[in-house]
Amino acid sequence: MGSIVQSFIGECSRVWDLRDRRTDGWFLAESPLTPVLFCVIYLLFVKIWGPKLMANRSPFQLKGLLIVYNSFQIVFNGWMFYRICRLTWFNGYSFVCQPVDYSASEDGLQEVLMGYCFYVSKLIDFLDTVFFILRKKNNQITFLHVFHHFVMVLACFAGFRFMTGGQSAFTPTFNTFVHCVMYFYYLMAAMGPRYQKYLWWKRHLTALQMIQFLCVGLHGMMPFFADCGFPKIYCWYCVFQSIMFFQLFNNFHSKTYRLQDINANNNKMN
Repeated sequence: MGSIVQSFIGECSRVWDLRDRRTDGWFLAESPLTPVLFCVIYLLFVKIWGPKLMANRSPFQLKGLLIVYNSFQIVFNGWMFYRICRLTWFNGYSFVCQPVDYSASEDGLQEVLMGYCFYVSKLIDFLDTVFFILRKKNNQITFLHVFHHFVMVLACFAGFRFMTGGQSAFTPTFNTFVHCVMYFYYLMAAMGPRYQKYLWWKRHLTALQMIQFLCVGLHGMMPFFADCGFPKIYCWYCVFQSIMFFQLFNNFHSKTYRLQDINANNNKMN
């Protein structure tokens, strides 16, 4: 058993040696244990600490805080979307296959910064669940919600430490755009009941997220057919994650909105 553990540790060490050395020393990203620790704390709060904290309390009214938080998310994700596009797709990037720029060039270092910001944004996204718990919106805390936040932190950390930019830039480009739309929806929802009539498009937001996974998965497959030196392991993971999340979001869409349509049709008939 001891030899198996030592072998596993040795293999992890060899993988870690392949990291992008330009990202050494960055706050909250120096060690792979940091995102793991954040994810463990997140799960403990969601499953144990949060429910215990709110067990005998009334829901917190966080309208002002939510307006500020969602506004910040819109601006932050919008800024990342603009910067990533300027550095990549508007700067000669190939949509077919693009290698990672591991140089110390200004554009290369700016791509590293964007990879770091994208990783940090996923840590900030944990607050979505915290606010749900504090407001006792337990129906919003689904397996899909928690699993998605958990996986994205680990995936974005790995992307930042090993292959920021290149072919992997497509994911943060699409994701930051989707998050701008999503947090705009949350902002309107936080502004009170009089805005509820403008929130009819929630099902279309879920559809947009599904389109995101479809496009990311298809784009991630391109280096299989047009090799430019981009790591194939990312492509396999990208395709696997896209299929997994597409299926999870599709199941959510079917259970939530199709059931609503059936109930609405039954009410009309009655």
